[in-house]
Amino acid sequence: MITRNFPGNYKSLAPISDFIVALSEEAGFSPNDVYAIQTAVDEACANIIDHAYRGEDIGDIEISVKTVKNGLQIVLQDNGEPFDPDEVPEPDTSSPLEIRKERGLGVFFMRKLMDDVKFQFSSQRGNTLTLIKYKGS
Repeated sequence: MITRNFPGNYKSLAPISDFIVALSEEAGFSPNDVYAIQTAVDEACANIIDHAYRGEDIGDIEISVKTVKNGLQIVLQDNGEPFDPDEVPEPDTSSPLEIRKERGLGVFFMRKLMDDVKFQFSSQRGNTLTLIKYKGS
């Protein structure tokens, strides 16, 4: 397992992306899957900054990556506000684009792009988001 800490700010998104892309490629994922993993992690990190910390430079994002049988597991940890995915309404994906809300698709995209998405919260560890992608899925 490889673990890195990044400041919870938008400037960290590029180095986080580089970190995730390198490990995804090293794990043997196709370019399309690397892009899916990168996009899901980018969305998760932006959500941590926007919603858990409610702003930049309030806390860190710890990212741990390890290979699992035929896949990659990415765990994101933050100490921000508790997050309950059940409180996020299902996005409207059927209305014309011009009348849809601009935001609110992050969890939806993560679930579409990854094979497994788990959210947990504890008062000691804060928010933990586990993302898993399997090869060829």
